[in-house]
Amino acid sequence: MQVRPDALDAALAKRLPALVWVHGDEPLLVLEATDAARRAFRAAGHDERLVLAVERGFKTEALLAETRALSLFASSRLIELRMTGKPTAELGQALAESAAGIDASTRLLVSSARLDRKTTESAWFRAVDAHALVVAVYPVERAQLPQWIGQRLGRQRQRADADTLRFLAERVEGNLLAAHQEIRKLGLLFPEGLLGDDQVRSAVSNVARYDAFGLSDAMLAGDVARVLRSIDGLQAEGEAPPLVLWALTDAVRNLVRLSVARDGGRAPATLMRELRIFGPREALYGQALRRLDTRRLQAALQETARIDRMAKGLIREDPWAAMAALATTLAGAAPPVMPAAQADANW
Repeated sequence: MQVRPDALDAALAKRLPALVWVHGDEPLLVLEATDAARRAFRAAGHDERLVLAVERGFKTEALLAETRALSLFASSRLIELRMTGKPTAELGQALAESAAGIDASTRLLVSSARLDRKTTESAWFRAVDAHALVVAVYPVERAQLPQWIGQRLGRQRQRADADTLRFLAERVEGNLLAAHQEIRKLGLLFPEGLLGDDQVRSAVSNVARYDAFGLSDAMLAGDVARVLRSIDGLQAEGEAPPLVLWALTDAVRNLVRLSVARDGGRAPATLMRELRIFGPREALYGQALRRLDTRRLQAALQETARIDRMAKGLIREDPWAAMAALATTLAGAAPPVMPAAQADANW
């Protein structure tokens, strides 16, 4: 059975399954979900705890042996299986067998990175799902971050106005663990009630963490200010220009394909499914397509090739400045002034 993280407590209050599987790439939210499951199992009397880490050389026989063994020290126990990589079919089958035949005195808690569709549609995973609560943890989208921060402040009986929440989101973007720490710090420093903007600005550190895909999302969304913050942050963090350029080029290439399809009378939404563009990113691509035409996008794709030569040292120009110009222009800023030799590119 699939359940959202915010519905996990209620689901566990109704029944304790043989297995709870939490998967996702957001450490804070995965940690909170596994803590919630652990509390529920402990409250039900599963006091003994055994932790198994799936590392090189891990044997599925060890898992099967433990799930079939009786507890030595308590009436009930919890076996935690932690993995960082993708589960193999052999391990998945062992989990399915364990969940189906496990004794009532033993329960399983599994945590892993986000599972892909191929895994969740496999026969062994469907067998696991029949005896489990599966919690899929997704990152908090940038547009939802102010609301998420507001909800967390509300848990400690504090609140802030919209501008202050946006400021907080900018300061902690891409780093929910740090966001959690900053929110807790506000709870320690200030009383319940409305937080002043000056209080928050003086207390909150700049702990934002940027990634190349967040930059491309900002470009697609038309958020010029966020594009510039991301470029500055990535450069300050020592990110390699080729990786950042790869993310931008991938987005531009997809936009060209979608725009050409639109010009030919094909619905972009159909091609998005073929390109595996889903969910919030589908909406972001839609926003970009509404303000950009094919000619401009093709010129942008040519510009990415030129920036690639900069990153390789073949052109003596700054690739970071060029990527900033490219991304802000596609986000909707005024096009930069180009040298005469580049004017023919219509960029």
